[in-house]
Amino acid sequence: MEKNVKKKGRLKMALFTFSGGVHPADGKEFAKNSPITEYLPKGDVVLPLGQHIGAPAQPIVSKGDQVLVGQKVAEAGGFVSANIFSSVSGTVKAIEPRMTPAGAKVNSIVIENDGEFKEAAFEAKPYDQMSKDDVLAAIKEAGIVGLGGAGFPTHVKLAPKDPDAIEYIIVNGAECEPYITGDYRILMETPELLIEGLNIVLDMFPKAKGIIGIEDNKKDAIAKVEALVKGDARISVATLKTKYPQGAERSLIYATTGRSINSSMLPADAGCIVDNVATIVAIKEAVKDGKPLYERVVTVTGDAIKNPSNFKVRTGTNVQELIEAAGGFKTQPEKIISGGPMMGMAMFTTDVPAVKTFSCFLAFTKDEVAANQPSNCIRCGRCLDVCPSLLKPQILYQIALKNDTEAFIKNQGMDCIECGCCSYTCPAKRNMTQAFKKMKYLVSINKRK
Repeated sequence: MEKNVKKKGRLKMALFTFSGGVHPADGKEFAKNSPITEYLPKGDVVLPLGQHIGAPAQPIVSKGDQVLVGQKVAEAGGFVSANIFSSVSGTVKAIEPRMTPAGAKVNSIVIENDGEFKEAAFEAKPYDQMSKDDVLAAIKEAGIVGLGGAGFPTHVKLAPKDPDAIEYIIVNGAECEPYITGDYRILMETPELLIEGLNIVLDMFPKAKGIIGIEDNKKDAIAKVEALVKGDARISVATLKTKYPQGAERSLIYATTGRSINSSMLPADAGCIVDNVATIVAIKEAVKDGKPLYERVVTVTGDAIKNPSNFKVRTGTNVQELIEAAGGFKTQPEKIISGGPMMGMAMFTTDVPAVKTFSCFLAFTKDEVAANQPSNCIRCGRCLDVCPSLLKPQILYQIALKNDTEAFIKNQGMDCIECGCCSYTCPAKRNMTQAFKKMKYLVSINKRK
């Protein structure tokens, strides 16, 4: 939370922040000044049916069908699911398992791209004639999911049990994960779309205030957004301290409202809804333009990339095409990652599609993590100091080595947000985050038995 603090005889306004966290080299300099450039795929597009949290979508097209850009090709497979739309015009080539950036094979719709990008007709009801239910239906129909990485269906998030209890709509503009600059470019290039989208969500929750949280290493973006909301009683900008994981949902809620949630709670339980910048823009496009979600901004960056870039990418585009569009590799990378270096997934191939949740392709000349040799804990307590969830990682790690799920739960291990701060700061180079991910998975498996 923001507080007045005394410094050198004067009052100074502290930044919004949270307890714990780390300060990794942010790597933003590689791509932050690269404007968003539209990239149109050249080859086939692959649309996995599971690009979101929840049930996979169900195909409504068959092999041989002709499709248009923005045509629905798969319907949500349940309430917690999302529609999927074609990002090109062409012919359905196959429906078969294909590899995703997460390293798993998922049943996918493969479309042979005709290169013409003929669009389906987009229709939107005049906004001033739309009810709250109409708005929610438009968001659901457009297949919007959280574009910050998790991929939670947005229509579910915007339908809490008690809408009147929602007091804050928080926009995550922190983009605290190193190297990724897509949301920053949106803030710099089209901040008015963000404000439009946020006002749509605020209209759904009349008692709520809007807070746009942006880290203070993006002062130019802060200035642009503040100028747009000047005098707006419903929307304010929170200048966040530059610290990882400032953009994590729980960290952001605490930093901007002082409210705490744990793994057994939803943000709505604290009167909050959190969406990232790109998701809010997608809401605007769906509600006011009738445009479904079939493209997103992707950062292609790292010291192994010749021309680090930010692209507007059609879903299903092959990642290898994006690498080539960014000039290719300067040198063969030792490490490639889907997402950022702290929470992203290491990849073993670039022959995968850019899905709804694919925010960044990262290529490093050296794999520094693989070179680490774990050693015994020296009981320095650094992992304890940096944990944003206020856990005891050194104890949880010992529990994880024994696969003791009962002790893991008892010691609040399920509250781990898998941010990687403990592993990052550990001088013994212990793979704590990886161990905690495994334990959380074991706990979830046991619950299903």
